[in-house]
Amino acid sequence: MMNLRKLTIAAAGTALVLGATACGTQGTTNGSPQQAPAQTAAPAADGDSSADAYGNGADSGTEAAAGTASGPLAVRDDARLGPLVADAAGFTLYRFDKDTANPSSSACAGDCAKAWPPVPASATKPGGVDAAKIGSVERADGTEQLTIAGWPVYRFAKDTAPGQTNGQGVGGTWFAVTPDGKKAGVKEAAESLPALSLADDAKLGKIIRDGKGRTLYRFTKDTAWPMKSNCEGGCLEKWRPAKLVDLNDVEGIDPKKLISYTRSDGTKQLTIDCWPLYWFTGDKTPGDTDGQGVGGTWFAVTANGKLAK
Repeated sequence: MMNLRKLTIAAAGTALVLGATACGTQGTTNGSPQQAPAQTAAPAADGDSSADAYGNGADSGTEAAAGTASGPLAVRDDARLGPLVADAAGFTLYRFDKDTANPSSSACAGDCAKAWPPVPASATKPGGVDAAKIGSVERADGTEQLTIAGWPVYRFAKDTAPGQTNGQGVGGTWFAVTPDGKKAGVKEAAESLPALSLADDAKLGKIIRDGKGRTLYRFTKDTAWPMKSNCEGGCLEKWRPAKLVDLNDVEGIDPKKLISYTRSDGTKQLTIDCWPLYWFTGDKTPGDTDGQGVGGTWFAVTANGKLAK
C-alpha cells in the first residue's frame, strides 16, 4: 500500500515557501528567489480500528460471503442514489473518505478490510465504466486493489444481496461510488481540490492542476536559468500567471520545486523547478487541456516540472 505523505512547512504565515534550488538571477526588476526552510512529512494512518468508524460488526458468516464477483463492472441507476457502480454479481461498490485518489492510497486494513473487502483489480474488467477511469493500487499485502478515478473501491459485508446499499453513509465516510469516482447521492461541491495537485489525464498522464481544476502550463520561450517569463502584454490575455499556493495544501508535488517568481510588474507567479506556470483562458471546464501544444510552445506540466508530451 502506498503511504500518503502530507506536506507541512516549518515557517508560519507564508503562502508559498521558496524552493531550495537557486534559479539564477532574475534581474534588477524581478527580484530573486530565497531559500526554502526544511519540511517534515508524515505517513497517512492505516485507519481507525474502531467498529463504528468502519461499520464493522458483521458476523464471520457475513464477512465470508462478501467476496467480490469477478468479471465486468456494471452501472446501476439506483432510485435513491442515482448512478452507481456494482460488481459482476450486482453488489454495490463503495469508496472511503479516508482514502486518497491522488495518489491512490487505501487507509482500510485489518478489521476494516473484513467489513469492507477490497475489490481485486486482477479479477475485474471495466464493463460499463469508462476504461480510462479504471486503475489499481498496491495494498500492504502486495495485492492489487481496483480504483475508479483513483479511488480504491470496496464491497460491504452487510450487503447480502445484489442491489443493496447498506453501506451508504456509514460513519459519514463510506459512499457508493459513481462511474466517475464520485460519491453517489452526494451533491456536487461536496469535494474540493487541493490548491495544487495532479490530474490523471487519459492522453498526457499525470499533469499539474490548480485548486479550481485548471490545467497548468509551461511556455517554452520562458527560461529557468535565469528564471524569466517571456509572456507579457497581449500574451497575458490568454495565458494567466498561476498564483502562489499554500504548501500545506499541495498533493503529489515536491514543494521544494515550487518557487516564487516576481514578474516585471511586481506581481508574484508560481513556478515549478524554476519554470513559470500559467493557466489557459481557453480551457472552459476543469480538466480541459485545450492549451496543450498551442503554437508548439505551450505544454501541460508533470510533477517534476517537465513538459507533458
